[in-house]
Amino acid sequence: MIEQKSSPGQGRLSDLKEKQKKALLVGTYLNAKAKPECEQLLEELKSLGETYGLETAVIVPCPIRAIEAATFIGSGKVEEIKLLAEENGCSVVIFDDEISPQQQRNLEKILGRVVIDRTELILGVFAQRAKTKEARIQVELAALRYQMPRLKRLWTHLSRQRSGGASGGFVKGEGEKQIEIDRRILKREVEDLQVELKEVKKQREIQRRQRARSKIPTFAIIGYTNVGKSTLMRALTDADVFIEDKLFATLDTTTRKYTLPNRQSILLIDTVGFIRKIPHLLVAAFKSTLEEAVQADILLHLIDTSSPAAEMQAQATFDVLKELKALNRPIITVLNKVDQCQDKGRIQRLKIRYTKTVEISALQKTGFDALLEKMMKEISLLRKIVKLRIPQSDYAIVSEVRKEGRVISCEYEENDVLLEVEIPLQLEREVAPFLVREITD
Repeated sequence: MIEQKSSPGQGRLSDLKEKQKKALLVGTYLNAKAKPECEQLLEELKSLGETYGLETAVIVPCPIRAIEAATFIGSGKVEEIKLLAEENGCSVVIFDDEISPQQQRNLEKILGRVVIDRTELILGVFAQRAKTKEARIQVELAALRYQMPRLKRLWTHLSRQRSGGASGGFVKGEGEKQIEIDRRILKREVEDLQVELKEVKKQREIQRRQRARSKIPTFAIIGYTNVGKSTLMRALTDADVFIEDKLFATLDTTTRKYTLPNRQSILLIDTVGFIRKIPHLLVAAFKSTLEEAVQADILLHLIDTSSPAAEMQAQATFDVLKELKALNRPIITVLNKVDQCQDKGRIQRLKIRYTKTVEISALQKTGFDALLEKMMKEISLLRKIVKLRIPQSDYAIVSEVRKEGRVISCEYEENDVLLEVEIPLQLEREVAPFLVREITD
């Protein structure tokens, strides 16, 4: 990677020493009605900071009339933030909104400390927590794309050099030459990572095709970060999945086999959590991971009902699903942590807003009977019950039906096998020659 040079106050988040990890958080809102949401987002930003290893010393919600082109917020607020940062020993100022490279440079010059935005903090968290090769490549790719327009700030300590020629004009100084070199290096690194990612994606596609051929129904557990997806996975399957009370504890997908009470085998996929204001470059970078949700037969949308921001978090999840064009998938809305929810009206509002809801506590393992019943019901809508008469000479078909379907009854009549069986729709064409009748009720 490029050696990133910085002047005082212009270091990167990863350059902060342990004693420098005090942060001041800044959020903005346009009117009094928007202030509560701003405060919620700042609390979420605080959690992101804690996940990274930062201590939040000050939180500043700023009312603004308009965004300032040079510094995002007004000069008076910038001076107030500078004073607060000095008084509280803050080495980093984090904006909840995405700020431009120019605004970042200007703010760092005035404040004399590291200034980052929500996007850079999320990138930092992702870089810490990526475990698989694919996740690491995706994070690095997103970081490089984020870094590209910000190259100039890494070289502002190198001044332009005046030409000694008669024209008295300027030639490119060391900093500008280095920016061009760095840009070429970054571009080459992006290209190399894209090649690596393409290879990893091939492997994922092979795994996906294998799952499709197995015709085992797949459920993707989706939802906002830290709502209990991994806890649910472990509670259902006893899988050894990583669980931590931090944002983005899970970045890599985990797939486990599970058998429903009706003896139907399914695959459960634990996916990366969603978040409000998710950077578009991260949606792009993690698209192949998030596509696990798109490719699943049924989605389990988990909502943390104990969170005051539950409704906004649920909407944020739907916004990402919309971006991934995944809203056409069957969705079961799983209202989690109902035992910890103080506002029962919130549960009622969620039940009105979302269809096919079920209330559970993944940690206490309550409500699972209702959840499993709904899961079996959804699978039944993807499958049909048929009566088949299959000659024993075609016993390979019988074996496949037994493997991929759920046998309700089986009888033998002369040289034929009579089966009443629930099959996945993908198997319908294969058994069509042996169909006696379909059972609709």
